[in-house]
Amino acid sequence: MGFTSTLCLFFILYHFIPSNLFFIIISVGFAGLWWFSATGMNLRQKLAISTWSISDDGHIFAKVEVDATNLQKYIERVRQETGKKITVTHAVGRAAGIALENSTLNARIAFGRYLKNKTVDVSFLVALEDGKNLAPTVVRNTNLKSTIEICSELTERSGLLRNNKDAEFKKNMDLVKILPTFLLRPVSQFLGVLTGDLGIGIPALGLKERPFGSCMITSMGMLGVEEAFAPFTPFARVPLLLLVGAIKDQPAVREGKIVIIPTLKISVTMDHRYIDGVEAARIGKRFQDLLENPDHLDKKSK
Repeated sequence: MGFTSTLCLFFILYHFIPSNLFFIIISVGFAGLWWFSATGMNLRQKLAISTWSISDDGHIFAKVEVDATNLQKYIERVRQETGKKITVTHAVGRAAGIALENSTLNARIAFGRYLKNKTVDVSFLVALEDGKNLAPTVVRNTNLKSTIEICSELTERSGLLRNNKDAEFKKNMDLVKILPTFLLRPVSQFLGVLTGDLGIGIPALGLKERPFGSCMITSMGMLGVEEAFAPFTPFARVPLLLLVGAIKDQPAVREGKIVIIPTLKISVTMDHRYIDGVEAARIGKRFQDLLENPDHLDKKSK
């Protein structure tokens, strides 16, 4: 039952049954909803139930296959030279930041108006509690930061999140814990409009402006998953999702010969309201080129 239907039911009950009985029914109903919303569910499940319904928006799905030969060498070289444990995900975030420069995807839509973002921000999903919960951490000005800087920033913030020391995330989760699922949906979507579309931070709830940036990255490679498509989260208000798979050896044709190369598959979900197929192809090619020639990732954007 939707939120509007629930209100109509309350109105009908209030006018057609005795007031004492009405308040008893409402109290029992709220107690039942509260119990149901909290029993047998972790916070991630509760938030998911309150978030998704049938989609009627236009999505573009694509897959980028990257010859990861040079990328693997790049990661190993940077690790040896700096001692930083950079990963494929950090490189993908850096490449996404560069590819989003001057792109129509680096924007938001507020009340039917297209608004260009002033900075290129990319968020990364961090798994918590052995995968029972997820937390986003956003890197601002991703196009202006090196892969090493992105790695350092994510390592620090991920540590705070996993050790339950991120004060803002704790405030956010306190709200999720308190609200039953039937209220969490409208509240989360309203907060998504405020923070994502309008860029209004709410410090009391641990919410910053545009907390998910213009692109959200999640990695399944450590689980051995080669490819999968991520669904849009309505309250995140991002037009681009990247799901990073595992690097696997597969055959390819090089100079007329079949060879085995390490291949990275990245699944892409885009909001069609922001971009058409032509620009999507252009951005995809730029993104792929950066990952196949990763030395270009170290060049600072202007």
